[in-house]
Amino acid sequence: MICLMISKTCRYSGLKDNEHQPVLYEEALQALDIQVDGVYIDGTFGRGGHSNGVLQRLGPTGRLFAFDKDSAALHCAQQRFADDARLSLMQASFAAMDECLHEQDLAGRVNGVLLDLGVSSPQLDNAERGFSFSQDGPLDMRMNTSAGRTAADWLQTASEDEIVQVLKVYGEERFARRIARAVLQQRMLQPLRTTAQLADLIQQAIPFKEKHKHPATRSFQAIRIFINNELADLEQGLQAALRLLGSGGRLVVISFHSLEDRIVKRFMRNESRGRQLPRGVPVSGYAEGRSLRLLGKAVRATETEIKANVRARSAVMRVAEKL
Repeated sequence: MICLMISKTCRYSGLKDNEHQPVLYEEALQALDIQVDGVYIDGTFGRGGHSNGVLQRLGPTGRLFAFDKDSAALHCAQQRFADDARLSLMQASFAAMDECLHEQDLAGRVNGVLLDLGVSSPQLDNAERGFSFSQDGPLDMRMNTSAGRTAADWLQTASEDEIVQVLKVYGEERFARRIARAVLQQRMLQPLRTTAQLADLIQQAIPFKEKHKHPATRSFQAIRIFINNELADLEQGLQAALRLLGSGGRLVVISFHSLEDRIVKRFMRNESRGRQLPRGVPVSGYAEGRSLRLLGKAVRATETEIKANVRARSAVMRVAEKL
């Protein structure tokens, strides 16, 4: 795993502080319980909304380490936070946060880790990134545009069964086989190179439509998750966060679909239960191997926030504290 430390000398993207506020912003910052001299990790910098909130609450000796695969996000940060020595930027997946911070000797010393999962609003809104079926652009979908296969490259070479597996597992798409066959038929005539081409193909392949949902929604989600290895990264990132957090440190995770939330919920539940003994064993007190304490129930966006930002409707935040 290569972890690239970003220097803070690059052109600014032009984003102003008030242009993007992430979902569950206040709730996430409150859940982190920020200490003025603490050490925090923003595993998904995006456009810096959460990082900005953390920095506003940190004192001069506090530290924030921000990770993102997307060079565009970190290039934005270089200018926005150019003069803030408390912030260190890393171009890498949060899955490797403990490896990237090995030289910092932070194992067991971090006060809070925040993961805001999925694709960011600026990525969705930029047609050139290929994440959106509602805008025509190159069929890319990579969060790190300098590494890995594009969605177009994968669709051009994947077998029918492989496409079906990805659409079913990561998108829960019931018409995965129809879509996969349509892809194979299309690429015999002409490669799929744009988001509009793929969205139109999916729309024609699906026999009936869901109300208020574009037919390509699940397939675009599935391909994006696969191309970026998102679920495996999440599982590794949760384990890495656990190794870095100190006693009383907070793990805060915001998910946007059921596959992510299922992984987070299962991880926190298992770590809060510890090793399960057979029924009838007369043991009381804390379970052996218990490493987390669940804090409250899952938090969802308010109706007010959903009206202001429709993408907030699927957000779920879960919080746990390191024992």
